[in-house]
Amino acid sequence: MNFHVNPHVCRALTAAAVSTLFSLSVFAADQTAPAQAVQAKPNEQMQQVLTELGSMGGKPMDKLSAKVARQQPTPAQAVEGVLKKENKSTAPQPVAKVEDRTIQAANGQSIPVRIYWPEGKGPFPVTVYFHGGGWVIADKQVYDASPRALVNSAKTIVVSADYRKGPEHKFPAAHEDAYQAYLWTLKNAASLNGNPDQVAVAGESAGGNLAMAVSMMARDQGQKLPVYQLIVYPVASPDMNTPSYQENANAKPLNKPMMAWFFKNYLGNASDKKDPRIDLLHANLKGLPSTTLITAQIDPLRSEGEQLAKNLKEAGVKVEYRNYDNVTHEFFGMGAVLDEAKKAEEFAANGLKSAFKG
Repeated sequence: MNFHVNPHVCRALTAAAVSTLFSLSVFAADQTAPAQAVQAKPNEQMQQVLTELGSMGGKPMDKLSAKVARQQPTPAQAVEGVLKKENKSTAPQPVAKVEDRTIQAANGQSIPVRIYWPEGKGPFPVTVYFHGGGWVIADKQVYDASPRALVNSAKTIVVSADYRKGPEHKFPAAHEDAYQAYLWTLKNAASLNGNPDQVAVAGESAGGNLAMAVSMMARDQGQKLPVYQLIVYPVASPDMNTPSYQENANAKPLNKPMMAWFFKNYLGNASDKKDPRIDLLHANLKGLPSTTLITAQIDPLRSEGEQLAKNLKEAGVKVEYRNYDNVTHEFFGMGAVLDEAKKAEEFAANGLKSAFKG
């Protein structure tokens, strides 16, 4: 699932046309055609990325092994392709410093992380970021663009953490690694020129699920809570019969068959779907940090993201929620080619900055 300059994306989709199917001479006035779920049309910039992604020859992911799926073209590569065709630089958005490390977690795992620093003296607030990919594909390099945007717009250090993925490592391996990466950041923030009292979590897609699960795990285990959550089109429920799943069953870059494939590869058994770390919509959300939650219109996950925002509010959590029309899953990191992504990045940064000031 959310890739590098990065941004992410996929092959072009055409929205179903809602045109008159029969003339008035055929249908009586009191007869109406049955309502159908209609996928929205991507805006021109989004369509460029989807077209580029489609031209790269990727295969339907749900028909592939995880190993082969990880080699498929990414939305981040599609963004680079669009930039090249426009004779624009494909260089990553510059930040003050970037460093790849491998941290040793308390659960015995070695977790690769990429740490980004903003310009300035510090100490800076810190954001622990988790990439998307359905807990099965992608990595911190594919999602390199989003952390860079947050570093510059929110003036925060970003610790972008990889994690073990399915099917080699079933649930809750990714969730455990994400939590360990958060605990490591709390412990080591000061040595990074960061403020250990201003640590937030953020994530896209499966990473959005991980970020909120980390907050719940910290609450339940008596650890210091993140000061804020940035949750971008999260996986929040195993229910694949929502309105947005019906509208976007065949969308790109994320569709219903892909989500079923992700669940199959990461979850060990049917009972895992009921675990609150997977089914956020039925989890205890009380006491969680203030949250910015972002969804995309052309995304199977839109409905559950919208419902999660409502559930958080009902649980007493302060939430800033915004849906972006005519863009797809993975749009967030695409600020280099997509105006809506720039708007979403600014919205996200404003939430983080307000929490860091507080």
